[in-house]
Amino acid sequence: MATLTDAEIDAALQRGLEAQAHEPRAQAVRYDRERGRMIVDLTNGCSFVFPPRLAQGLEDASDDQLGDVVILGSGIGLHWDGLDVDLSVPGLLAGVFGTKAYMERRAGEVAPPAEVVAAPGRSVKGGRSRKAGAT
Repeated sequence: MATLTDAEIDAALQRGLEAQAHEPRAQAVRYDRERGRMIVDLTNGCSFVFPPRLAQGLEDASDDQLGDVVILGSGIGLHWDGLDVDLSVPGLLAGVFGTKAYMERRAGEVAPPAEVVAAPGRSVKGGRSRKAGAT
């Protein structure tokens, strides 16, 4: 295993400080039972809300389990001890609710938006059907 130099360690610490100063981090988190949503207050003053049932490991959790959430480290993640689930705050903000395989499975469960499904009378190639007698 390679040994890090003092300069490499100092550079890594500097990158961490810059990330902490510029990237949104969790400041507070709570589960809203009434609305079935996780609410994450960020250090930049914004709040992020997501349905926990979308997240890997939280799909079948009880309200009590969802409420038992803590912030990891300097706000980079969320942790549910009773469920052994960790989620990345930057990942959640980017719409990533689990591993790549989990996200691909979830994508297959979602029906396409109504406008994507061809309406009766529309041509197979899309768009409106030609009127009778049009060339």
